[in-house]
Amino acid sequence: MTRVFGICVLSLLVSVPAFAQRKSCEELAADIAAKLDAKGVKGYKIDIVAADQVGDQQVVGSCDGGAKRITYKKDAGSQGQGSK
Repeated sequence: MTRVFGICVLSLLVSVPAFAQRKSCEELAADIAAKLDAKGVKGYKIDIVAADQVGDQQVVGSCDGGAKRITYKKDAGSQGQGSK
């Protein structure tokens, strides 16, 4: 029984690093922009800002362990794809 428990614990420890990998802020922002583009959303702006600098913008993601936020803002002056 102890051997089975040990094997289970070992297999969990080996698989944890695969789940712990995080995307960079730029990669996550690009993924969000791609999803918005796929839904046909036009005229928006995606920004990466410090968590304490969000202001009144809509937060659509977070990165760097919560230190930064990815924000979405409707950009009336933009015609087409989102900017990062």
